[in-house]
Amino acid sequence: MPIYQIVILAVVQGLTEFLPISSSAHLALAPWFLGWNDQGLTFDIALHFGTLAAVVVYFFRDWVQLAAQGFGLNWGSDAELKKSPRMLWTLAAASLPIGVLGYAFKNLAEESWRENHILIGCMLIGVGVLMGVADRIGRGTKEIGSMSLLDAMVVGFAQALAIVPGTSRSGITIVAGLFRGLNRAAAARFSFLLSTPAIAAAALKAYWDLRKSGAHIEVAPFAIGMTVSAVTGCLVIGFLLGFLRRHSLKFFVYYRIVFGIIVIALAIFAHR
Repeated sequence: MPIYQIVILAVVQGLTEFLPISSSAHLALAPWFLGWNDQGLTFDIALHFGTLAAVVVYFFRDWVQLAAQGFGLNWGSDAELKKSPRMLWTLAAASLPIGVLGYAFKNLAEESWRENHILIGCMLIGVGVLMGVADRIGRGTKEIGSMSLLDAMVVGFAQALAIVPGTSRSGITIVAGLFRGLNRAAAARFSFLLSTPAIAAAALKAYWDLRKSGAHIEVAPFAIGMTVSAVTGCLVIGFLLGFLRRHSLKFFVYYRIVFGIIVIALAIFAHR
């Protein structure tokens, strides 16, 4: 794969993994739009390790505090996280739905669903509309420290829907958080924290499968893709958290709907 394709796809992953516009849709559609060969599982793994690095680095202090509090230690200075000393175990419980459903529907998600461009377009539009509704009526004031186990489980079950391409992990979890009364920035922050175990598990499982298959890993594309997606992801996380403290999700709603319509139209035209 040429270097410029590696960089472009890595930037796409870094941008779309954390913006609520669906990384799976963009990674599946980019080769289709640009006439490139599918990038393959090896490169996808590199990109996911990159975005995993981004979320771990950005929220490193949060995770250290969550781990310390989870085991009864009084460490960390984040006031909101201190209000919820069991948040580590809450995140673990909320991660179970995507673990179970991701395992059950892994083959569909990676093969037939990924190749179904009309499904991707419909999910882009459907979740976009849902996001618009949540943004309008779900203007809560709840912070992470005030979340209940039920709040977290609702967001966790919503995250499980992200196995369908076009959904967007961050998009659907932010929507669920808004419906549970979180403010936009808190919903995004919890979304990113919740995504960490899921991204880690998916990347490690894919890497393990690749190693068992005996497939060769090209070090240079892997390293470039991982580094570019990690740097892009860190920048995007910081941007989105700041953006949602001052703005609504309206731009992302419009983007998803317009993009979904374009995808469906092109898919129908291509099958004629």
